[in-house]
Amino acid sequence: MKKMMFAVVAALLMLVCLTGCGKYKSSFSATILVSSNTSGSSYMSFSSFSGTKTFKMNCKSGSEGVLEYSGKLETGSATVYYDDDGTKTELFTIKGGEEVGTSTVPVSNGTVYVIVETNEKCKEGRFDFVVR
Repeated sequence: MKKMMFAVVAALLMLVCLTGCGKYKSSFSATILVSSNTSGSSYMSFSSFSGTKTFKMNCKSGSEGVLEYSGKLETGSATVYYDDDGTKTELFTIKGGEEVGTSTVPVSNGTVYVIVETNEKCKEGRFDFVVR
């Protein structure tokens, strides 16, 4: 009985340790997806993408920094959000054939999340994000 109880407790501890601690979760289907996520920059480039992809970066520029972003998409539509203060805020929406040139938005010092969401299959896209 003690062995069984120990095994159950050990399994629960392993489950807790292996669970992700991020505020937002990624869940997507993609082909030829290339992405990178470092503490100061992130990008994703894909042939096709559907779902949600989350990036976590850190702003270390004193009291306030900027999030620099750009994007392009051949077909489909996507909405990009950011969260630097606990509130998910729309950054931009893009539709097939459009391109969002390099723009900036002020962000607070600390963790910055960028969330790319689609409601349909998107093709031939690229999104770039840099925290300064």
